[in-house]
Parts: sequence; C-alpha cells; structure tokens
Amino acid sequence: YQRRVHGALPTIVTASFASTFVLLLSAGNLMGRLGWSALSDIIGRRPVFFIFTFASIPVYLAMPSVVGAVMNTASAASLYTFVGASVFTISMMGGMYATLPAYEADLYGPKYVGAIHGRMMLASTGSALAGPNLILQLRSRSERAAIDDLLTKVDPEAFKAVFHAPVSTAPELVETKVLTISRLMSMMPEGVPDPTPYIYNSTMYTMAGLLCVAAVAHLLVRRVDPKLFEKP
Repeated sequence: YQRRVHGALPTIVTASFASTFVLLLSAGNLMGRLGWSALSDIIGRRPVFFIFTFASIPVYLAMPSVVGAVMNTASAASLYTFVGASVFTISMMGGMYATLPAYEADLYGPKYVGAIHGRMMLASTGSALAGPNLILQLRSRSERAAIDDLLTKVDPEAFKAVFHAPVSTAPELVETKVLTISRLMSMMPEGVPDPTPYIYNSTMYTMAGLLCVAAVAHLLVRRVDPKLFEKP
C-alpha cells in the first residue's frame, strides 16, 4: 500500500514519512489517554463516550473517499487528512481505555468497579481476538474480488507466459499465493487502476456499521440510582 501511495506522492511518502506515521499513531494513543480523560473531567464521561461512538462513524465512512482522493488527485491535503483521521481514531481508543474505569464508577458506583472493569476487559479480549479475524476475512474477500475483476481484463496469453498456466487455473494460483494483485498489475493494459489502496473499503464500512450498533447500545445504558450505590 505504501508503494502505491508513494507513486502518487513520491516526494512526501518516503520511508521516513511511514515511520513518522507509525510514531504519530503511538503518540495519538498516549495523548488520547491524557486528553480525553481531561475532557471527561470537564464535560462528563457519558458525553465523551458519545463522542467516541458517534464521531467515529463519519470518520470511518469517509476513509475510503479520502484514500480515493489521495490516489486520484495526488493531493497532499487528502493525505494529511488521512493521517489526521487515523490519529484521531487511535486517540479515542486510548481515551476509551483510560476513561472507562471512571465511567463505570459513575454508572454503577465505586465499590465494585474493579470486578466490573475486569468483566469489561474480558469482553475487550474477546473483541481483540475476533476483530483481527473479521478484518482479515473482509480484506481477503475484497482482494479476491479485485483479482477476479483484473482477470477479466488481462491478456490470456500474457497470463500464460507469466504463470505457465491458463487463466482458468487462477483460483488455485490464488490459494497458493502465486497469483497476487501486484503480479497481475504488471500485465494490465495501461490505464487500468491498481485496486490495492481500496481493498480496505469494506472494512471501513463494516467498522462504521459496528459503531452504529455501539452507539445505540450506549444510548440504552442507564445509570444506577446513586442512592443504591454501596459504600466502599
């Protein structure tokens, strides 16, 4: 993916830029833990969690368009928008983990917040196991769809010369990782766009959908009457 963006913005997207991007993600995580926690002390934990859910939805929905703008227009502004949006979403992840214990105390009282937070972390562990698998499945489907589309445009003779097999054997070549988008692109007629930067589009839309569910679920959460809180 970096190679494709480098081709669109060769003077900006360098190895140094890539390492700086990773550093910014780490900084966003750290600053989110500090910044969102501080904001929650001012406006309250519940409004901050509304920001985490509702504000993330348009960000994920816009990501495919931002990536498309980077590739189609080679716009530095679009690239920096992508970087900023990525750091913003990572900051909310860090802020959520930093703010969650205090929010649990607000909702259910401070006495059992340790046990409640432990159960929340158990659920978080489950999502940490299921989430990457879901993303991998979505990426694999998008990659296969992109390969299938490219196969309709490739010259059968050129395909056979490179892979020493007819186009009909493409499914087997994909399974063995011999046939990839990058190898197919080397045989494409001029003007055929590289689909690699767009294979995460379905992932972004799925994330937006899951956040809609999270936003509704959070709306249904109600605070326990404080008079029922047990004293620590």
